[in-house]
Amino acid sequence: MSHIFDALQRSEGEFAAADSRSSSEATELLRRAERRTASKWETAVLTKQADVAESAESDTLSRVQAVAVAPEETVREARGTSPHKPADTHQEIFGQFQSLQVAPALENRLVCLNDTESLAAEAFRLLGVRLQNLRRDRPLRKLLITSTIPQEGKSMVSANLACALAQRTQQRVLLLEGDLRRPSISERFGVGMNPGICEYLEGASTLTRSIYRLEGAGLWLLPAGSTKSNALELLQSRRLSTLMDQLAENFEWIVIDSPPVLPMADTSIWARLADGILLVIRQGTTQKRQLQRGLEAFEPKKLIGALVNCAVSSSNNDYYYYGATNGSRRGGESTR
Repeated sequence: MSHIFDALQRSEGEFAAADSRSSSEATELLRRAERRTASKWETAVLTKQADVAESAESDTLSRVQAVAVAPEETVREARGTSPHKPADTHQEIFGQFQSLQVAPALENRLVCLNDTESLAAEAFRLLGVRLQNLRRDRPLRKLLITSTIPQEGKSMVSANLACALAQRTQQRVLLLEGDLRRPSISERFGVGMNPGICEYLEGASTLTRSIYRLEGAGLWLLPAGSTKSNALELLQSRRLSTLMDQLAENFEWIVIDSPPVLPMADTSIWARLADGILLVIRQGTTQKRQLQRGLEAFEPKKLIGALVNCAVSSSNNDYYYYGATNGSRRGGESTR
């Protein structure tokens, strides 16, 4: 019995030691699990704090952006506009142009202003109607008026045609003085010399300070400005092409009075920018050889016609306007 009792005691002691070791191992496992849990909890807390901080920073940035946008909204409110109600851009631009009172002398032959009931004035009105009809079939907003040689009447034609278009069409018409070497349009209207396209292309003037409303004529003028010896260089500026696109967005008609084709290279630049070309020839002055060279200088699709100045028919009346696009006579009157 004693041996059995001793064996039981030893067995009980071994179980107690095993239980003690098991308890220690269990405790260690619980501690490890606790540490892992605590670590995960700390990570979750730090992540949440970072998200909160990022959200707060985003809100702050949104408020800064809102403050930055606020002045623009204030400007819109001051102008009475909104993103859904754009401002009248044309009205804003045209309100900035200066006005000049025209005072044309009789010898300048502005018949559309000084002699509106004459046959010559009626001829220009008829030409304006035909050009208006022509633009139904083709783009025609930038119209170049030129001649083969000087003294054929191109500037007189440009000025009168611009007046006729402005009076009959009730559209915004701009007369552009493109002859930078020998400008005569400003003098013809009696408005004197003013800054114009030369100053704009040089960057010395803005567009709104280079265009003028001609009171009494119903049109706008972009004069040549101060004449320059580097006229060709100015016309080759990239600003000219951008300028013409900008003008075409604001005016229905742009009548360009350019230099003669021979011998200047300036006209080739204007011809490239124009939608259509009207060639002025003068009976008794223009030679056939010169006319042929002038016609060959232009793209056939851009040459819309030739106007015969000082043409006299058998009845001594001013007479016809030729169409050069198909070589046929279009009928109608020209001017002396």
